Amino acid sequence: MNTLLEVENLRVSFPTHRGRVEVVKGLSFTLGRERLGIVGESGSGKSMTGRSILKLIRKPGQVTADRLHFDGIDILAQSERQMRDIRGARISMVMQDPKFSLNPVMTVGAQIAEALVAHQKLPRGDVQARVIEMLHAVRINDPERVAGLYPHEVSGGMGQRIMISMMLIPEPELLIADEPTSALDVSVQAQVLDIIDDLVTRKGMGLILISHDLNLVSRYCDRILVMNAGHVVEECAAGELDKAQHPYTRGLLAAMPTIDEARDELPVLDRTQWAGT
Repeated sequence: MNTLLEVENLRVSFPTHRGRVEVVKGLSFTLGRERLGIVGESGSGKSMTGRSILKLIRKPGQVTADRLHFDGIDILAQSERQMRDIRGARISMVMQDPKFSLNPVMTVGAQIAEALVAHQKLPRGDVQARVIEMLHAVRINDPERVAGLYPHEVSGGMGQRIMISMMLIPEPELLIADEPTSALDVSVQAQVLDIIDDLVTRKGMGLILISHDLNLVSRYCDRILVMNAGHVVEECAAGELDKAQHPYTRGLLAAMPTIDEARDELPVLDRTQWAGT
């Protein structure tokens, strides 16, 4: 397996009145053209990890690593100008809520086209054809009409599909999806994740899926990293999640209700079990 991403001893910190506080604490992993899930509670460092890979942590935040390489490129050594050639073109990131990511005064089609022409020089006709093709790929009906709409004229689920098409139209090698369905209702979540899974598989890309939903990640990923308070506490194959050993992972699994739930109360995490891990 060709290694796309190498992360070794990644640390992210921010200043406070009590000194610098680390929110990611020595994280290490490698990623090939596979699907990796990163799960944990809010505040566990998942999103900071994703943003660090794209060098999106701004001052006074600080990112250090013994190694942070994408396809042999030292990310931390790249200038902002050099990172513009990597962001979008080679690594793309889908954020949580499309309504905050889309430009309200540009049509959907113009925004998708902008993501393409920023990295490739193509005739106008070819750009428009690629936009329509990409909207088809994310299963949007009547893409010619939708391309002329503004963000406020589309639903949340359609907005998220548009964001996915915008991130994938430059044909990147790695997609980071940061809770891409958190703002959507349950019926639409599976549709959006199926689209991401289908496109990633067909294009042979790497995927980092960031979520707080263990069962969802186990369904769509090959491997899972479980994060707690900035640390990776467990790594396992997605198909072996039910065999997880760490008490934090076991606690998260136990706290999830099932369709035939018989317990009167869901258990609360006993954090004393992993204090100091």
